[in-house]
Amino acid sequence: MATWAQFGLQDASSPLMEELTYFHDYALIVLTLITILVSYGLGSLIISSNTNRFFLEGQELETIWTIVPAVILVFIALPSLQLLYLMDEINDPFLTIKAIGHQWYWSYEYTDYNDLEFDSYMVPTTDITPGNPRLLEVDNRLIVPMQNPIRVLISSADVLHSWAVPSLGVKMDAVPGRLNQTTFFASRAGLFYGQCSEICGANHSFMPIVVEAVPFTTFESWVAQYLEE
Repeated sequence: MATWAQFGLQDASSPLMEELTYFHDYALIVLTLITILVSYGLGSLIISSNTNRFFLEGQELETIWTIVPAVILVFIALPSLQLLYLMDEINDPFLTIKAIGHQWYWSYEYTDYNDLEFDSYMVPTTDITPGNPRLLEVDNRLIVPMQNPIRVLISSADVLHSWAVPSLGVKMDAVPGRLNQTTFFASRAGLFYGQCSEICGANHSFMPIVVEAVPFTTFESWVAQYLEE
């Protein structure tokens, strides 16, 4: 059974996701006000026994309900366009990672290092340890330094996939033969869970994504230990 905390968006863990959350709330308020206003007008026409000619033949009313929706669309479009530009902007990334979708797992390559690459499979339910979420935990997490811009190059080795981590505001399609790119900025340390968001076959729901953001010193230690192995 869902709780109240599961009805909304995940807690924002990046500046972009914070902006997306603000825009969602802003658009929801606008839609709620429009729904209330339209419902009031329709209810008045249905309930009232003496329909006002202003509602049936009023030129002023037609002018209002033509101009007002256009103005509302402008106020919704401007912040959404700003967010679209922010999502596409690449600002001197600190680290570049290549994510490749397979049926049905992810493989990662840290392009700034030699021989730093691995596959990431979902941990089977029978092997889940207490405290780890079922169907979301992986054997090899994507380790990134927190508070640094990370660029992710995304592609696929077989069919369409989609690399999505909601709390970081990231969702990008993985297309065979094409290299898409996106960036994220983890503003705090923690584990951020995601899944493939493209219906890619029978095991589509069993290729999760786990991004672990750590302090830079911890990231350096992890890289050194991995390369030694």
